[in-house]
Amino acid sequence: MRLLHTSDWHLGRTLHGVDLMEHQAAFLDHLVDVVRSEQVDAVLVAGDVYDRAIPPVAAVELLNDTLLRLTEHTRVIVTPGNHDSATRLGFAASLLRDRLVVRSRLENVGTPVEVPSLDGECSALVYAVPYLDPDMVRHRLAGPELDGGGAPIIPARSHEAVATAAMRRIHDDLRTRRGVGPRIPAVLMAHAFVVGGEASESERDIRVGGVDSVPLGALTGPGRDAATDLSALDYLALGHLHGPQRIGRDLDPHRRGPVARYSGSPLAFSFSEMHHTKSSALVSMDVDGVSDVQLVGTPLPRRLSEASGTLEHLLSRAFDEQAQDWVRVLVTDTVRPAQLHAKVKDRFPHALVVQHRPAQPVGTDPLRAVTAAHDPVEVSVQFVTDVSGASPSTAETDVLRRAYEAALAGERSA
Repeated sequence: MRLLHTSDWHLGRTLHGVDLMEHQAAFLDHLVDVVRSEQVDAVLVAGDVYDRAIPPVAAVELLNDTLLRLTEHTRVIVTPGNHDSATRLGFAASLLRDRLVVRSRLENVGTPVEVPSLDGECSALVYAVPYLDPDMVRHRLAGPELDGGGAPIIPARSHEAVATAAMRRIHDDLRTRRGVGPRIPAVLMAHAFVVGGEASESERDIRVGGVDSVPLGALTGPGRDAATDLSALDYLALGHLHGPQRIGRDLDPHRRGPVARYSGSPLAFSFSEMHHTKSSALVSMDVDGVSDVQLVGTPLPRRLSEASGTLEHLLSRAFDEQAQDWVRVLVTDTVRPAQLHAKVKDRFPHALVVQHRPAQPVGTDPLRAVTAAHDPVEVSVQFVTDVSGASPSTAETDVLRRAYEAALAGERSA
């Protein structure tokens, strides 16, 4: 049994204004090639297929074409993430059969998708869970237990509480299925921020009540040992965090709990991801669980990097290897150089961010509150000094004063 775990495609997203659709299409072409060459039994897409709830038409068309090509070779299971609209992504899900399953309804959380291998020798159970927004789902996850007034107990307003409630249904179902037949490997697809995961700058904040994460135990259950517990999961196909990473145990068979991984996003969406090695996870399973996880590198459209130094240094041959990167340029001259952006863009034509950050900022005055008693022109002078690294000249100060006086005159005449 071979499963290809991927997530966080964010179709329709841009990178500092750069349209990524062409590069996202190249990744999806690569994904189809991997499915074909590796004889993958199912592709698991763990949320954030689109970048926003109402995606652009081009993103919808790209997804439609990709799912058509993938299902010519394998099964595809898709769940919505926090960026997706579960309703829109799940449109017509009840009409889909066999090769394509979109699990967007909370009511199906305890019912797995059974994935047979291509050779028919084995199968796996995939519990595909849509993103659980506590405010949206906790009332629908009320369990069979009743409170003192005879009403169902509603999970608390937290990611941990709703995840625990959803997983109770999954563990109960898995225990029942394994209790009446041979052991079948089980996979959980979940879109969540699991404690211990390393975030980047490009994930959307999902905090509820000040907390954005869930403990790994909320998804696995306490003490889940695959050797003795009928409800133990074997692999957690996680989505949400954009860096490929393992959470919890590795492949050591003597350790408890499932193998849990974030596949990560196929492309970098922020400079905090410049050192990521983007990949998908090719998971091999048998009746005993996960036997191997192979990371399959994804196409790199253009390298992300950072260049820092004085403008003279940045324009030298020292940065030749970064000339064609998507680069963030930090210019450290004490005084902001003339024609800064034009010169940087000529040296780095694909520069996405250009910032002037003086290595030795002018002025060491402590922070102080600005009140109505302060001269607005002096405040403006201080602002220019702080951001440019040098005090404005007399002529520039005169411009600031005239602008302020013009604004005052405009207010009087209004």
